[in-house]
Amino acid sequence: MNRNDWIADAARLQAEDRPFALVTVLRAQAPTSAKAGDKALVTADGQIHGWIGGGCAQPAVVKTVRQALASGQPQSIRIAPTDETAERTLGDVLEFGMACHSGGTLELFIDPVLPAPQLVVFGDSPVARALTGLAPRIGLQTVLVAEGAMTGDFPDAARVIGSDRSEAVAQALPAGGLVVVATQGRRDLPALRAALALQPQTLWFVASERKAGVLRESLIGAGEDPARVAAIVAPAGEPIGAQTPEEIALAVLATVVAARRGRPVRTAATSTTTTAATAKPAPKFKLDLPPMEMGSCCGGGAAQAADAESVSEAAPPVVAAKSCCGGN
Repeated sequence: MNRNDWIADAARLQAEDRPFALVTVLRAQAPTSAKAGDKALVTADGQIHGWIGGGCAQPAVVKTVRQALASGQPQSIRIAPTDETAERTLGDVLEFGMACHSGGTLELFIDPVLPAPQLVVFGDSPVARALTGLAPRIGLQTVLVAEGAMTGDFPDAARVIGSDRSEAVAQALPAGGLVVVATQGRRDLPALRAALALQPQTLWFVASERKAGVLRESLIGAGEDPARVAAIVAPAGEPIGAQTPEEIALAVLATVVAARRGRPVRTAATSTTTTAATAKPAPKFKLDLPPMEMGSCCGGGAAQAADAESVSEAAPPVVAAKSCCGGN
């Protein structure tokens, strides 16, 4: 066995998006077959790729690996001989008693390696494109969902799904997770219905509060669960005065990172209050355009009239702006 085989195994497991832990022997006191520096990759189902000692140590390692994969936190453990199996915490080290006859003491460091969290982005809009470009740079895999979307149009997305039908999306993606709907007037309702079908942990909608209210009523009228509809967070993102698509994406990703790290985030129940307390109201404006010319990046759809008066609070317009997304 080559002691560096774990490197190839790690590459394979990462390519398969399978979580594992890198287990390293820090110290080995004879008699033990493992040596300091020995390494192995251990998966949640107990597979061990490499060498970190014999069968006496493996149950304690597998148990701790499962805990580390669930929490995402590394752990140091000590496995020492004793008359009975016991488990106790000594400072930041978890100690296991080992009743095997072989004796010896092992100290190991267990470092979980988890697949990049997935962010599902709905929409073929400037903000959706900015999100798929920025999210991988902060360690997120993006899945782009938009009707007719082509893989080549979103080079930074880990995956592109070219249909926003609820049935197709639910079959293609697992339930839960983090979802952003950034359709901005193009197929808002189909995207929101498909996003709700995923039963996401958090669902953000890039839209003004007024537009979100109109679409919430439409969703409930179409039979969607009122509680899930009420949980849609809109306006999406931190109130940083964002104007361009890239700035809006940055504001949205700030809340995504907070949710990922378990920090307090704006919710549907608090978004209005938070915005009012920390940011100036977005100025209202009226577009003097004929009806057929309302197809801006945020216009159109079921809430077109609402968009003509207000836009997402995450993107207050400026005088020179030529679209409701801000910017030029």
